[in-house]
Amino acid sequence: MIREIVLDTETTGLDPTKGDRLIEIGCVELYNRIPTGREYHRFINPDRDVPAEAQAVHGISTEFLKDKPRFHEVADEFLEFIGGDVLVIHNAAFDVGFLSAELVRIKKPPIAMSRVVDTLALARRKHPAGPNSLDALCKRYSVDNSKRTKHGALMDSLLLAEVYVELLGERQATLVLAQSAAASEAAVRRASAVQRTAAQRPRPLPSRLTEQMEAAHRAFVETLGANAIWRRFYPQEPAETDKAS
Repeated sequence: MIREIVLDTETTGLDPTKGDRLIEIGCVELYNRIPTGREYHRFINPDRDVPAEAQAVHGISTEFLKDKPRFHEVADEFLEFIGGDVLVIHNAAFDVGFLSAELVRIKKPPIAMSRVVDTLALARRKHPAGPNSLDALCKRYSVDNSKRTKHGALMDSLLLAEVYVELLGERQATLVLAQSAAASEAAVRRASAVQRTAAQRPRPLPSRLTEQMEAAHRAFVETLGANAIWRRFYPQEPAETDKAS
């Protein structure tokens, strides 16, 4: 079983080295590229204002974040959720940069890029002419993103999970396997139904062997000796002592 975590973040700006902070984390768990339904989602108080230009992108305001936990309060549960598994991220350097900055700030190890799959890099290799934004990839692969009016970490993770499978070319294989399994199950059900409803013959068909043919075969078997296998299929003659009594 392959466990992967599709991850996205929202922030107050573009550069964690200039004071920008993390304000939202969204994660979706995959097993063998299939969402399990387990998700991790937290809004985070950045202890600073959210600039108007950032709020215009994701719709998250300073006021909304005032009563949310700080990163150090959710760090352990976040790290427990992602475990040591592969992280699937679109434009991974951006999100990993912010996550690592927050982790280092509280004296925890940063996220290693060696455990990250960057779907933007995958998309650029597969579609070098672009465009390769998440919205563009959703359109390319007919992934419904009509509910994505603004950026949101959890919504974007859910969309990216679908796009990721398409980028790997595994969607059709998954569908074929599912259809094949369903067809096999249906065939078994049909066969069972036929077996249950088949009419039973009221009496066995009469033997096509005549008495003469059976006698001839019995005589032939007698020539094969006492240990001949065919003797097992004939009724045994009563012993002489039994006849006498």
